[in-house]
Amino acid sequence: MHRNTGDTESIIVEYGFLDSTKDDVSQIKNNWKNYAEAVVQAVLQYIGYTGGNVNKDNIYTVKKGDTLYGISRRFGIPVSEIKQINNLTSDILSVGQELYLTNTPVEGDTYTVKPGDTLYGIASKYNMSVDDLKALNGLSSNLLSVGQVLLVKKENNVPMGEYVVKRGDTLYGIAEQLGTTVDELKRLNNLTSNILSIGQVLLTNSSGITGEVVENTYTVKAGDTLYSIAKKYGISVDTLKQMNGLTNNLLSIGQTIIVP
Repeated sequence: MHRNTGDTESIIVEYGFLDSTKDDVSQIKNNWKNYAEAVVQAVLQYIGYTGGNVNKDNIYTVKKGDTLYGISRRFGIPVSEIKQINNLTSDILSVGQELYLTNTPVEGDTYTVKPGDTLYGIASKYNMSVDDLKALNGLSSNLLSVGQVLLVKKENNVPMGEYVVKRGDTLYGIAEQLGTTVDELKRLNNLTSNILSIGQVLLTNSSGITGEVVENTYTVKAGDTLYSIAKKYGISVDTLKQMNGLTNNLLSIGQTIIVP
């Protein structure tokens, strides 16, 4: 079962063994809450929630009349992603229910935190100081969480070959701004629909604004999985499969795949 979980990363936690004479049964019995919390903190840190603190701005409390579709439109997050984050098996919501989100509805230019990001790295990328970045986002510490949306002062400092989707953007509007076509944008990003989400990063070959796109590649090694490669580059498995036209999760050693 542990081996055959597809692209789900499974974890086994062993607190002790029933047949061991050295394990302190009473300690496990009396301190199980501390042990459970330690595991939660470790997993949160591993997936990018440094310190294990969930950003309260990424929690939405369901109100009367809310639907997953309405919340999805409001925050620019696909329904499927909201369901995956919150382990929902249906579209039914209850008033007062708390939903974790990866994006928050913000105005202006934004940057979505990826694994390995730091305030210093993001500030340097956009020619800002760490203090300015913290002040702009009302941050009191340097802790970041994966998926957190930060306001940034990009001005003309858009990263080479990338465009970050802002509130109100459409594929047509972006294509017009960058001097390209909707079909070209969809081809470069392997998009099958015109739906965009706030903070989404689009590849563009418009040299006049964002420079020339250079495709990076990764050579599959023994033990690699689509999940581990996607996690390494801060994207979803579905996005990685779309970028490479993959229809299943099978990889072969030495295979070259396109990555961000």
